[in-house]
Amino acid sequence: MEFEVIEGGFELRHAHEVLRVEHWGADSVRVRAALHRIPAQDVGALQERPPGPVPPAAVRGQDGVVRYVVGALTVEGRLDAGDGKPAVMLRFVRTADGAELLAEKREHFWWPGSHVFYGQRSGLYEIHQQFEAYEGERIYGLGQHQHGRLDHKGLVVDLIQRNSEVSIPFYLSSRGYGFLWNNPAVGRVELADNATRWVADSAPALDYWVTAGDTPASILGRYADAVGHAPVLPEWASGFWQCKLRYMGQEEILDVAREYRRRGLPLSVIVSDFFHWTAMGDYRFDPEEYPDPAAMVCELEEMGVRLMVSVWPTVSPLSENYDEMASRGMLVGTDQGVELHQDIHDKQMPRSLPVAFYDPSNPRTRRFVWDTVKRNYFDLGVRVWWLDACEPELNPCHPTNLSFHSGPGAAVVNTYPRDNARLFFEGNRETGEPGTVLLCRSAWAGQARYGAAVWSGDIPPTWESLAVQVRAGLSIAIAGIPWWTTDIGGFHGGDPSDEAYRELYARWFAYGAFCPLFRLHGHREPRGELGSPASGGPNEVWSYGERCLGVSRAHMELRERLRPYIGRVMREAADTGVPPMRALFLQFPEDRRAWDVDDQFLLGPDLLVAPVLSPGVTSRQVYLPAGARWREIHSGRTWEGGMRIEADAPYEYIPVFVREGADVGL
Repeated sequence: MEFEVIEGGFELRHAHEVLRVEHWGADSVRVRAALHRIPAQDVGALQERPPGPVPPAAVRGQDGVVRYVVGALTVEGRLDAGDGKPAVMLRFVRTADGAELLAEKREHFWWPGSHVFYGQRSGLYEIHQQFEAYEGERIYGLGQHQHGRLDHKGLVVDLIQRNSEVSIPFYLSSRGYGFLWNNPAVGRVELADNATRWVADSAPALDYWVTAGDTPASILGRYADAVGHAPVLPEWASGFWQCKLRYMGQEEILDVAREYRRRGLPLSVIVSDFFHWTAMGDYRFDPEEYPDPAAMVCELEEMGVRLMVSVWPTVSPLSENYDEMASRGMLVGTDQGVELHQDIHDKQMPRSLPVAFYDPSNPRTRRFVWDTVKRNYFDLGVRVWWLDACEPELNPCHPTNLSFHSGPGAAVVNTYPRDNARLFFEGNRETGEPGTVLLCRSAWAGQARYGAAVWSGDIPPTWESLAVQVRAGLSIAIAGIPWWTTDIGGFHGGDPSDEAYRELYARWFAYGAFCPLFRLHGHREPRGELGSPASGGPNEVWSYGERCLGVSRAHMELRERLRPYIGRVMREAADTGVPPMRALFLQFPEDRRAWDVDDQFLLGPDLLVAPVLSPGVTSRQVYLPAGARWREIHSGRTWEGGMRIEADAPYEYIPVFVREGADVGL
């Protein structure tokens, strides 16, 4: 094994493999390995090395082990003899006491080793990276998934973007480290009892990042330093957002906003959803439905309401921009077949027909799309963007057939939502306007730096789904997305006149009032055809009867009182990387029982929320973390932490507790 000291790290070489370890932020290292040479460029999340002092050089001891101390983390590299087939291996230990945090593990005693490259005759490889598994380890994060678990240990998780499934390959371990698989290729992670294995189906090199920390909060801070911190959430965005599928034009939008004002209900954002356009890819209002959008935006602003507009990355062959985008290479390409990747019943179409996607990894595409959006929306006063279907929503989902400016589809497709958010973030920034919110249906590592929020996609209107969203929201927060929300009431259906569904809506609305973003959306009954010109049933807070309206009003007013506190929490998230929506162990890591709780959460450090996740209940068990006293905001009762209590949960509210001595506005 050859050993070479490089600036800020070291390299090991054996046979055709070269492995590079570099410090990448405080207490953190980046590991890259490849055959023959490390690629000069990559499209992962580690674009810039965090500033800070360079640690002392790595040294090779008499035992042949290379040791590199990076603050609280020490990396050890050695040539493992195996059984006659040597392989380079790494081990990560806590500097203070030498305790092992994570170690690479061979897939087989003879061959292969820990780093596995199966060639594809194209300069790309199927890559495996295997690590030891540890009894009792818990693994949190990894984006947003609908499997209903907070602890991912024991699961196999696909690394691909899908509607409601957000792949962000970062996890936080209960053993005191964080891990980022810095590879946007399609693949999977297997979190088994006998090993942890990461697989990239098609990639040029192996690339991952490890950090160590005394607390979960410090680990998340190092992660944000490495991939980029979120900005501070704009103050207006912490209010209530009204949406449905869909308002049919500017008069309907204005009528709804006026009704909110007439009823004295707070409203911050209202949404113009899909099919408001003339054709996908035109990126402009249909003048028959929106005869004077500038006047609409102006009236909304006078009411203190912002208009959010849905922008899809799909481009119809009937679009006025299609020919130019196709001829200038701004659409996602294909290895085989035509450059059409989805079918939809858009305007001007007699039936569902194929459409293309633009390629946001191409700087020319980003320039063209933003110039078009600016001319047709921004210059009319629109400042808030809903980046829907940004997985991208392929049908059929064949990413291996795609060709992007940034590389082959199978190797880079998971960064699509990040690059799409970058398009709008950079465009908005160059206008000199204050920051905004980009509501995305998918995300990848580092996307928060572009002002991206995520919602949990097109989910069913069921109690089971509501319970899943609690865990999904906590997971994506740990994975680095602090701004998150759901479709209150679920998306696919729900009858506002049905009493059983009204109960679900009331519980979901109460939960939504304590999410980072507070947003009502859904495709309610009667739904009609999903394609153009679908409208769906009513979905305003007064659509669910007087009892639900009372619940909604109370929680909208409660949210208004919380907004100064939420603003402080959002600033903390931007500064530290600790999300506003927190699993209990993030705030109380010393309380071992807090690590077991997955159906409650904290909004910031001082507000404990216990959603009701089953029908027909009027109380629920709540665990109060140790180290504080807790006051329930509705009853006024106070309990010592470190115990489980039975809390009242009538139809009108869910149990919510304030840490004693905290000022949250309640």
